[in-house]
Amino acid sequence: MSPLRLAFLGCGFITRVHSRHLRALRTEISCSYASRSRDKADAFCRDFGGAGSYADYAAAIEDPAIDAVVIAVPPRYHLTLTLAALAARKHVLVEKPAFLRTEDYETVLAARDRADRVVLVGENDHYKPLALALRKLVAGGVLGEMVFANFTTIAHKLKGADDWRNDEEMAGGDAFFEEGIHWLHLANSLGPRIVEAHGYRPPVSNGGPDRRAKSMLVSFTYDNGAVGSLYYSREIPSLFRGLRLSKLFGRKRVISFESNGLFVIVRGEGAPRLLVPGISDIRGYSAMYHDFLRAIREASAPEMNLETAMADQRLMEQIYAGSRIPSL
Repeated sequence: MSPLRLAFLGCGFITRVHSRHLRALRTEISCSYASRSRDKADAFCRDFGGAGSYADYAAAIEDPAIDAVVIAVPPRYHLTLTLAALAARKHVLVEKPAFLRTEDYETVLAARDRADRVVLVGENDHYKPLALALRKLVAGGVLGEMVFANFTTIAHKLKGADDWRNDEEMAGGDAFFEEGIHWLHLANSLGPRIVEAHGYRPPVSNGGPDRRAKSMLVSFTYDNGAVGSLYYSREIPSLFRGLRLSKLFGRKRVISFESNGLFVIVRGEGAPRLLVPGISDIRGYSAMYHDFLRAIREASAPEMNLETAMADQRLMEQIYAGSRIPSL
C-alpha cells in the first residue's frame, strides 16, 4: 500500500516531537513540511528526511500530491486551517486543544461530513500505554464500585517571555486550557464519563517571564456516582520535574499510578500487583498515527474523533464558567 503523503503545517517544537516518532513509520507515512519561513521548512525537511517543503501553508494544502495535513500551529489558527484543508479534501490531524469553542467543533463536524474526510484530534495521551492499562483495569471491575479518582500533574516548567503560550488570544486560554486538557481527557476516558466539572484557580503569579495562569484545581462527578479531582500546575517544584502519583479508589481495590505512565500498582483484595504499561511509546504518538492511518484506509472514524474531543471541550467550558474562573 502506498505511503500516506502527510504535510505538517507549522515547524515548531511539537512538529519536531511528531517527526521523531514518525521515523519508525517511514514506510507508511511520507512527511513534508510547510512554514511561513521557507528556510525553516527546508531545515525540517532536511533534518527528518522529508519528501518536500513549502513556503506557506496554503501551498501544502492545495498540493494534489498531499493526502493529509497535521495542523501544528497555535490554537488560534486551527479552525481556519482545518476548514481550508477539508475544503481541499485533505484528511486532518489537528493538535489539541483543537478549537476554542464548542461552536467551532460543530462547524468542523459539518465540513468533515461534506468532505467525507477523516479528522483526528491529536490527543496522543488517549493512546498511551498508561491510558490503555487503566481502561482495561476499570472495565474489568478491578476497583469494584468506584468511589474517588485523583489525578495529579504538577511540575515547575515555565515558558519564556517570547513563547506564544503567554498570549491567551494565541493559545486560546491559560496553561490549563492549552495543556491541561490532556489530563482532563485522561480523567474522562477511563470508562465512567464526567457529567459535571468545576474549576478553582489560585491567584496568578505576577513575577517572572511566564505570565499565564499556570495552576488549576478541578472537581468533578462521574456518571457512576464517583467523584474526583485534578490538580494541575506548571509552577510548583516536583521530583524529576514531574514525577507524581495519581489514584483511582474503589470499594475492592485501589489503583495507584505514576501520572506520566511509568508504573501502575493495584492493591486491596489479594496480593498487590505491579504493572509496567510500556515506555517505548509512553506518550502514545506512534499508536495515534497508526489509528489515523487505519481510519483513512478503512474510511472509518478514528478513536480520537471530533465527537470525543467535543465532550472534553464542553467540560472545559463548564470549568471556566464557574464563578471562581474568568470565562473563556
